[in-house]
Amino acid sequence: MSRTIVMIHGMWGNHHNWDQYKSFFEGRGYTCVIPDLRHHEGAPGDPVPAGLGDTSLDDYTDDLEALIRNLPEPPVIMGHSMGGLLAQKLAERGVGCAAVLVTPASPAGINALKYSVIRSTLSIQMRWAFWEKPMKLSFGEACYGILNRLPPAEQRKAYDTFLHESGRAAFEIGFWPIDSDRASSVLESKVKIPLLVIGAVEDRMTPAVVVKKVAEKYARVATYMEFGAHSHWILEEPGWEEVAGAIEGWIRLKAA
Repeated sequence: MSRTIVMIHGMWGNHHNWDQYKSFFEGRGYTCVIPDLRHHEGAPGDPVPAGLGDTSLDDYTDDLEALIRNLPEPPVIMGHSMGGLLAQKLAERGVGCAAVLVTPASPAGINALKYSVIRSTLSIQMRWAFWEKPMKLSFGEACYGILNRLPPAEQRKAYDTFLHESGRAAFEIGFWPIDSDRASSVLESKVKIPLLVIGAVEDRMTPAVVVKKVAEKYARVATYMEFGAHSHWILEEPGWEEVAGAIEGWIRLKAA
């Protein structure tokens, strides 16, 4: 069984999103490798990195593949949100021994633009040429779409950790029918490693109904689990330990 886990954060995040999971899994004997995606190395309030707005999903995936192929053993790849889509792209490339997709962004071919997703990202979509600019949710959008299961006193604290994200990556995910590069495409026949797909009943950014379709896309190799009383911020919400424990149990069975 692999004892190495590569944890990939999602949009507006960095490696600190995995702090609680890192402690959980390292306490059970795993080695956790938690990179910051390209242009996500800084702190909130730092100048927005040049080049972030035009960074592609393929850029993120290339960086991660180079890192993972230099590890001493094929790891479990664990991705949250956009990181879950990057994990799918890595699995398509034959990277890793298993993958855990936690409330993942969906690949091309799955319609993810539900009402709650549009409402959560409206200020971004209304900005002309957002697809080539850095972008960030408003506090209200973040509270509605991502932080809705956090106590109100914790929502501002969580939002203050958000970084800017690539508008191009958001376009590639949300507007895949008109993306000429098809950057969010994943050919399911090339995904041969076991996948665990995690949905959350109260998730408004990657609704469970959409996440189920992600699991169905990889039905040959995928296991689907759904958790109530959780939303998109499932990594840090009260009760996160139950989800982490279920993931660890699956890894012990599947990550041979």
